[in-house]
Amino acid sequence: MTGGPESAVLPPSLRSALGLIASLAALVVLVFGITYADDSEPGAVDARIWAVVDGVGPPWRHVAVVTDFLGEPVGAVLVVAAVVTGCLLLRGPRAAVFVVTGAGLTVGTTTLLKPVVGRTIHGDNLSYPSGHTAFLTAIALMVSLLAAGRLGLGRAVGTAFVFAAGLAAGATMGWAQVAMGSHYATDTLGGWCTALAVLPVSAWLVDRTADRLADRTTAGRPAYEPADRRTDAGRQECH
Repeated sequence: MTGGPESAVLPPSLRSALGLIASLAALVVLVFGITYADDSEPGAVDARIWAVVDGVGPPWRHVAVVTDFLGEPVGAVLVVAAVVTGCLLLRGPRAAVFVVTGAGLTVGTTTLLKPVVGRTIHGDNLSYPSGHTAFLTAIALMVSLLAAGRLGLGRAVGTAFVFAAGLAAGATMGWAQVAMGSHYATDTLGGWCTALAVLPVSAWLVDRTADRLADRTTAGRPAYEPADRRTDAGRQECH
């Protein structure tokens, strides 16, 4: 499979599997959102994980701070810019649009959900779902999706590859958020599932829009052959 500009960002072989994962992830986000609505205390699982992870010292504290920066506004812009640049160099504009759209929709979804759920941490800081975790997971999912398409991975291998990339990124940022005391563990799980739910939909929307634009462009082209036009021009010159 080539990495041309018309290549689908959501490989056909992965659509059904990722669609199922997205549905299950959305269900988890909903269940956790209802469970922790208007809450400000950690759950039993949150408390146990926080007791182990919270307040780590150097050098892991530095690792957590650097990881957290990737989800901050400046860090996120730098990450998106780097990935978009890579897409334009290696794959084409559709992939670049996908990265911007996917990141925007994922972060936007977490931003909208936070006041709806109303879970807080350290006072009035809205915490569910974790936007940092959702963002880094989304970036990993998008990069792995594009790589799976370029490499032509099959359904089983491709799905496992994309899921593993998202899991690694989500676990890393989730650990950093809990270690820094910014989120409960269930907040980060909610952020991870938000990305899993939003990204396949984002990819489908980008592909559908790009394909429609391509069809309209093709339909609007003149219905003549350039070679015929050159032949007619040559005949006129002979006269």
